[in-house]
Amino acid sequence: MKIGIVGCAGRMGRMLVAETLATDGCKLAGGSEHGESAFLGHDVAALAGLDEAGLVVGDDTDALFAAADVVIDFTLPQATIGNAEAAVKHGTALVIGTTGLGAEEQAAVVQAAQSVSVVQAANYSLGINLMAGLTAQVAGILGDDYDIEIVEMHHRHKVDAPSGTALALGQAAADGRGVALDEVSERARDGQTGARRPGNIGFAALRGGDVVGDHSVIFAADGERLELTHKASSRAIYARGAVRSAMWCVGKAPGLYSLRDVLGL
Repeated sequence: MKIGIVGCAGRMGRMLVAETLATDGCKLAGGSEHGESAFLGHDVAALAGLDEAGLVVGDDTDALFAAADVVIDFTLPQATIGNAEAAVKHGTALVIGTTGLGAEEQAAVVQAAQSVSVVQAANYSLGINLMAGLTAQVAGILGDDYDIEIVEMHHRHKVDAPSGTALALGQAAADGRGVALDEVSERARDGQTGARRPGNIGFAALRGGDVVGDHSVIFAADGERLELTHKASSRAIYARGAVRSAMWCVGKAPGLYSLRDVLGL
């Protein structure tokens, strides 16, 4: 199976390259970067700290999609529409780990999934996906007497907030309670905010240092507090989940799948 990596010179991209090359049954189709990248022309594998593979970083994503069976995309929202269109054009499966998508970018993903298999997840960690399931279960059991707060922390370079994973956990909590997240989401507090509204799901985003990703879902009531917490110490867990998803989705019927589909959860 030939896997292509867009954004291959980034921190996550390099881990995806390394994981692809280390996985039996996978072959690296190539890697791409934006046209102004200083890494254009460099060997893709060498950037990941491995022996040269004879594949250089290019800026032609269309050619990358043509050469690959599946492409993994952990880049930026503004690249999503073009990548989705390229996947459809070449019949290439697509694995998306990019977060912070707007309505237009997400619509492009949904449209592409009508023609090719697409796996999309805010987080490719097995632990996080199990945590989402537990969050929905707990939220469904506990009533509005338990306030739900979601706290996340990431490295100083992360550009979107709350994280896609935090929002996915919030969605799981809302699903468990049978409510629409948009109607109960409380995304920011500053100044004289008044008392907390019962049933709301609050979010807090922290940024600093080199934190890979910490997420907590807090269920707080009078007299007790239940916390579900996941802490990632290496991005390698995301690379493993993404490559596993890439292997799973090739040959699948067109559709928009999640990591929980991949894992059979």
